[in-house]
Amino acid sequence: MRSLVRTATIAGAIVVAACVYDAPITPPDQTITASSTSNSVAAQLAAPGIAAKSYVIDFTGTTLPADLAAEVAAAGGTVTASLTQIGVAVASSSDPDFAARAGKIGGVSSVDEDVSVQWVPPERVVDAGDLGDDGAVPPAEPAASFGASESFRLIQWAPDAISAPAAWDVGARGAGVRVAILDGGIHSTHVDIAPNLDVAHSRSFVPGQPFNFDQAIRVSTGACDSTDTFWHGTHVAGIVAAPAQNIGTVGIAPNATIIGVKVLHCGSGFFSWIIQGILYAATPTSEGGAGADIINMSLGALFPRQGSGLAHLAAVVGKATTFAYQRGTLVVAALGNNHADLDHTANLIFVPAMSPHVTAVSATGPVGWALGATNFDRSASYTNFGQSAVDFAAPGGDFVLPGSQACSKPRIGGGLPVVRPCWVFDLVFAPIRGSGASTNTYGWAAGTSMAAPAVSGVAALIIGQFGHIGPAAVEARLRHSADDLGKPGNDDFYGLGRVNAFKAIQ
Repeated sequence: MRSLVRTATIAGAIVVAACVYDAPITPPDQTITASSTSNSVAAQLAAPGIAAKSYVIDFTGTTLPADLAAEVAAAGGTVTASLTQIGVAVASSSDPDFAARAGKIGGVSSVDEDVSVQWVPPERVVDAGDLGDDGAVPPAEPAASFGASESFRLIQWAPDAISAPAAWDVGARGAGVRVAILDGGIHSTHVDIAPNLDVAHSRSFVPGQPFNFDQAIRVSTGACDSTDTFWHGTHVAGIVAAPAQNIGTVGIAPNATIIGVKVLHCGSGFFSWIIQGILYAATPTSEGGAGADIINMSLGALFPRQGSGLAHLAAVVGKATTFAYQRGTLVVAALGNNHADLDHTANLIFVPAMSPHVTAVSATGPVGWALGATNFDRSASYTNFGQSAVDFAAPGGDFVLPGSQACSKPRIGGGLPVVRPCWVFDLVFAPIRGSGASTNTYGWAAGTSMAAPAVSGVAALIIGQFGHIGPAAVEARLRHSADDLGKPGNDDFYGLGRVNAFKAIQ
């Protein structure tokens, strides 16, 4: 989940932008951010005049009736998706009595209107100024240490915070591992995304939108902004697996394969999109799926733990994450940016991070790194926490350093240094969309959305080193190799510890 202020500016052959996103520092009221089709982004994507609603039909167990289509038709609806892996169907109907009638179909546990949720919060944009045009920057010469010749490597503190360079130098780089990014669109032609992107298996579950397109909602209008230059999924994908090619940045698992699975548009998405995306990602390619070893979900919201409606839909997400686990896929999710104590939220849980068989990630971040601070393990000001919720912590960045004092970081291989307000460098740096035909724009963002892909990256290093050992064994290695911070053992902010890439591959 991203937070605070964003900048999008262009300079030279390699372009840099500063991006921090607006999220509350103190807990907001615990209102579920969900909407019906009529006032959601889905309404903007749908054809005008269509009154049909989407419904999620959950059956007891994992079996669907053989005559499902006929029974749904008799209830006044049409099946739009049969999720036979988990015993769930998605149907559409314009009949107001459809849910009641469909609920009488044999074996049905619940029928709930599918809703669109703002899984990634709207953004407020602040221009931090132009970096200046320094002309084309040639690729740097390879360095003795893997990844050290990337132009913006000296701006990337996050890999160092989890000892990733030491893992790279002994050959652990995630080769052969497949990581599905369930998010918004991925900029498929970005120079630090394209080499590792499996376009053939990337897919969109957002009707009418390709996997490699996205927008963002503007706070001022509540509408999608076609000029958006960030693209949340692009930033997340780059953190996981930007390849080391002496050009821009390096990901935590630079040789891993990325699969784009678009389940959000403008940060919003229906439950059915999320559920279908999880199932697709966890299904082997031989069965028509993405064949992911790891699913990264840098998205989430608070939902009722018990009850009807949203609680039922959240439970179906849990059926999907359980399926992924059973098929050998590790699911990693951001824990959210509400600064909420999830041990004391009564009937509320953060989904999907607190769904069954999901590895939930909190965020750490320095204050004043560009001024010489070296404490990367400080708990981020915004991160959700709680012993019952956090599994691991990872670098997510922070934005609490006040003032407009400027700091400078050099580029490797030449070019003008990167100059920004000092607090900007406390954020996480990775590829972003940019504008127009740009394929080499980078930027900063902070949030548990940035921490989750760091854990996914470390998990990819483990699988690359030890083979397809299954999610339980991967999480066990994460657990035994994590640096135990805070109080000994399970901690409110760090869970089982802050991940350590080098220890994880020993």
